[in-house]
Amino acid sequence: MISAGQLRAARALLDIDQRKLAELSGLSVPTIQRMEASDGVIRGNVDSLMKLVGAINAGGIELIGDGAASPSGGRGVRLKT
Repeated sequence: MISAGQLRAARALLDIDQRKLAELSGLSVPTIQRMEASDGVIRGNVDSLMKLVGAINAGGIELIGDGAASPSGGRGVRLKT
């Protein structure tokens, strides 16, 4: 799962705009906009979410889930080492 905040943070770390993320993920710009405007965890069809996470992952971003190894224990993103 990925939250809207994680998506915005990942895009910021990659220094790309919504159009570039749409291009990298094979999704439309309106789809990316809807995902980023979501409240909390992004809801969508599995295929779209997998494309989104795959593009973020390919860019070198690691999504941190609740309870994962993180000093504060919350959700987040970080650059892969």
